[in-house]
Formats: sequence, C-alpha cells, structure tokens
Amino acid sequence: MLFHEKENIHVNLVTLRVMDLKRSLEFYTNIIGFQIWERSSKAVHLSAGGEKPLLVLEEDQDVRPPNRKATGLYHFALLLPEKSDLADLVKHLIKNNVQVASADHLVSEAIYFSDPDGNGIEVYIDRPSSLWKWSGSEVKMTVDPLDFEELFRFETNPGWMGLPDRTVMGHVHLHVSDLEKAKQFYCDGLGFDVVGRLGDEALFISSANYHHHIGLNTWKGTDAPSPDKEEAGLKWFDIHFPQNHSREEAIHRIRQMGASVDEEDGVIYTIDPSKNRIRLAV
Repeated sequence: MLFHEKENIHVNLVTLRVMDLKRSLEFYTNIIGFQIWERSSKAVHLSAGGEKPLLVLEEDQDVRPPNRKATGLYHFALLLPEKSDLADLVKHLIKNNVQVASADHLVSEAIYFSDPDGNGIEVYIDRPSSLWKWSGSEVKMTVDPLDFEELFRFETNPGWMGLPDRTVMGHVHLHVSDLEKAKQFYCDGLGFDVVGRLGDEALFISSANYHHHIGLNTWKGTDAPSPDKEEAGLKWFDIHFPQNHSREEAIHRIRQMGASVDEEDGVIYTIDPSKNRIRLAV
C-alpha cells in the first residue's frame, strides 16, 4: 500500500479548464499515459486504469490563456508506485522531447514539466516513510539534484507502458496571495497540519504525517490577483474526507471563518482566500 493511501484527508481529483481539448487529451494520453475513463462533448475524465478518475479536462468555448501573474495551480502531482515507473517515464519524456526539471526532496524523487496550457505537473515516487527525518512536527525536505544515473538503473526492458493502475493524485501545490490566511483556512478550517516551511514564502501541509498533501506559496507575490473564471487553468480540486461527520465539522469551521460553502447538484464546493475552488467530498 502506498503511504498516501493511509492518511485521512487528501486530494484525489483535479479538474482543469483547457483551451483545446483535443490537444490536451493527446498530451495526457500519449505523453503521460492516462486512460479515458469517461468522455462527453466538452469534458474528459482520465484515470490510471483504476476504479476512479484522477484528472478531468474541461473545454470552455470562451476560455482564455491563463494570467501568469495570478494565483491558482503551481502544479498537481501524480504519485507513482515504483521507482522503475519513474525511470521509464523519464526516458519516455526525453524521447518525446518534453522539457523536464527534477529534484530529490529526501522524502521523494520528482520530475516536473508542463502541459500544453502551461499547467505545472509533478510526477514522483516516495521514499519509504521510515527514512523520512522529522524535527518535531516538521519533516525535512530539500531540493537536491536528482541522481539520474542511479534512477536509470531501475528502467525496465518494456519501458513506459502508461500510468500504472496504482497511481494516485499525491498532492497539489497552489499559488496563494496571503500565506497566513491560507494556513488558517486549510489548517484551522479544513483540518490539515503544517509539516514544512520554506521561510515566509511557502508552507507544506498534510494529514496523518504525510510529507505534504498541499503546498502553498506566495512566489507570485503577496496580494497576487485571482484568475478570472474564463481563464485556462485550475477549475477546482477535490479534498476527500474519511467520514461525513469530519467533512461537516470542517464545513462548520470554515463557515465560521466567513468562507462560502455552496451545494450544486448534491456536490459541496468552497473557495479558499485566494479564490481557488475546492470540492469537499467523502
């Protein structure tokens, strides 16, 4: 079992508003290796072959290019089950001329690239949680160079065959306009814990001692503007609660903070202080 699957509150679905559905679908299926789980005229649900989708692509007739100075998605992160999966994917991306960045975070090994609309994507593997180093309530994470020579020792003869069915949505990382307000909303409100900091510019939060389910940063500047609804990029992401009562308690807390909570067709949505939309699921 992946460590991610042991926790309580977590992210398990991301929805993107895209400018060209055909172009995005080709990228996500042919380059990353998603499978189509469900399809309509304006949306495609993508999975890794499992029982539920991980990513939704929606095309809107009036969608505009994203405002690169606005808050919103920094990246979503797919967690692969095995190191050989990451090695095979890196080789596959190189062969397809996808520009890749990388990092060794001590708790994980990760690569980074972007989709055709510029949405950031991380794909990573976790090191065993027994090797993570904690100082009190915070886990040590770094941005060291990834050892590709060591990684490629794990590549397989068949190579990249698409996302393994045990792939999960590991975390999301968001641009926000005010780190303290974001911390109050996600931690005091929704119930996450702070497990890492990067000065006064970034926070990493999680539940059940994972290294992070959500990253929050102000790298676009404090008081960065919110994106318009017509812009390409993050439409909403899903936070999953283990029981209905834990979700109801979180809803009560964020309402006390003044956050909006709306129900649409039986689905509950809220908006964080930087206007990132969230679906609260059980």
